[in-house]
Amino acid sequence: MDVGIAGVVGRKKLLELRQREEERFAKRTARSIELDARARRHLPCGVPMGWMKGLYRTVPLFVTHGEGSRFFDADGNAYLDFNVSDLSMTMGFGSGSIAEAVSRQLERGAQFLLPSEDTIAVAEELARIAGLPFWQFTLSASGANAEVLRIARHATGRKKVVVFGGHYHGHIDETLVEKKETRSEPALLGLLPDAAAHTLVVPFNDPAALESVLREEDVALVLTEPVLTNCNLVQPLPGFLHGLREMTKRYGTLLCFDEAHTFQFAHGGLVGAWNLESDFVVLGKGLGSGISFAVYGMSEEIARIFSDNLDVDIGPPGIATGGTTYASAMAIAAAKAALFEVLTPEAYAHVAALGSRLADGLDSLFNKHALAWRAFKLGPRSGYCMAKELPRNYEEAELSLDATLIDTRRVFMANRGIWEAIVSAGPQVSFAHSEDDVDNYLNVADDFLDGIAA
Repeated sequence: MDVGIAGVVGRKKLLELRQREEERFAKRTARSIELDARARRHLPCGVPMGWMKGLYRTVPLFVTHGEGSRFFDADGNAYLDFNVSDLSMTMGFGSGSIAEAVSRQLERGAQFLLPSEDTIAVAEELARIAGLPFWQFTLSASGANAEVLRIARHATGRKKVVVFGGHYHGHIDETLVEKKETRSEPALLGLLPDAAAHTLVVPFNDPAALESVLREEDVALVLTEPVLTNCNLVQPLPGFLHGLREMTKRYGTLLCFDEAHTFQFAHGGLVGAWNLESDFVVLGKGLGSGISFAVYGMSEEIARIFSDNLDVDIGPPGIATGGTTYASAMAIAAAKAALFEVLTPEAYAHVAALGSRLADGLDSLFNKHALAWRAFKLGPRSGYCMAKELPRNYEEAELSLDATLIDTRRVFMANRGIWEAIVSAGPQVSFAHSEDDVDNYLNVADDFLDGIAA
C-alpha cells in the first residue's frame, strides 16, 4: 500500500529509512557479524535458541556483559535495555542481591532434589502477596501452564480449555492455537492437529462469547492473563475479570490467571493488586531474575486433589507433574532474594512512576508530531497504540502491530544506544532504570517520530 500506519508515512519512505539504519547498524556491529558467521557453522541460524534470531530481523548482537539497565555487545556498544529480555531481566544486570544469593547457593550446592527451609519462606510470601495458599515450582511458565491444565482436567473430568484471542501461554501444544473461521488450528508448525481440537478461542472482553462456550459444561479450565500482553496491551473492561470468575464458578470450570508477564506490573501481581479470585495463578520469567524457574499457586481444594493424586515412582498413576531440576536450591535462592529484597512495594512504586513518565512522555511526543496515537500505560509498561482508542481485543490491538514500522524503530533506536522491545510487546522499565534512562529513550523516540512524520 502507498500509505503507512494512520497515514503518517509512506511505505516507501519507511523502507528507505530502514535501509539506511540497517547499513549503519552493520557498521556498528562488525564483530557480531563475524561471530554470527562463525556460529552458523554449528548453530542453526547462528544461535543456540531460535528466538534469538526469530525475534530480530538484524544479525543478532553477541553480548559480553550487562550492568544495571544496560548491556554491552562484542563491539563495545552499550544499550539501554527497554526489552528487559522479554521480562526475564526486570531486576537489571550484574551484581546485586540476586547475583549474591545465587552465587552463594551455587557454592553450597545448586540442586539436591530435596526441599530446604527457604522453600517454605518463599511459599509463605507468595501466599501472602498473591492470595493462593499452595505452590509448586517448574522451570518455565510453559511448564507451569501445562501442569495446571493437567490438574484441571483430572479435577473436572473434562478435556477442553478456553483461551482468549491474542493470548500467549507458553510453548505447549494446547495453547499454541489460533481460531480459523469456526475451528481452532495449531498456530505453529510441528504441532499435533488433535491438540487444537480441545482448545476454544474466544474474544477478550466479550462475556457473551465466553458464556456461549462455558454453558456446554465441558470446559475444564479458562486460562488467561489479567491483561493481554503479547499484542501490546489489552486491558479488561470494568467488571470483566470479576464476571469471568463468577461465570466459571457457575458452570463448574476452573480459572487460572497467567501472570508470567503481569506479575511485573504491580506488587503481588495484578491478582493481588486487583483482588482477583481464581483456582490457579502462574508466575514466571524467573520473577525477572534471569534464572530459569516459574511457580504456580492453587487453592486449598485443588491442593487436596494434587496431594491425593501424587506422581510417585512406584505405585498407582498420579497427575503428570514435576521435573528433575524443578525447584532447585538455586531457583529457590533466586526466588527468595527477588521476593524479599527486590520486589518490594517501594520498588514497584518506583517502576510505576517511571512507567508513567515513559507513557506520558510518549503521549506528549505523539501530540507534538500530530499523530492520532495513544501510549499504552500500565505499571512499568508502555508502548505505541497507533489508533485514537486503546484496544479492547486482539483484533483491535493487531492494528498497531505493524512489523515494518516497529522493526525500523528498533534498529533506529539500537543505533542510538536503546534496545527496544520486541514486536509483540512495548518498552518497559526495569527495577534498575532511572529517570535519566527514560528521558534518554524519549529523546531518541522523538528523533524517530520526527523522521517518519516529517
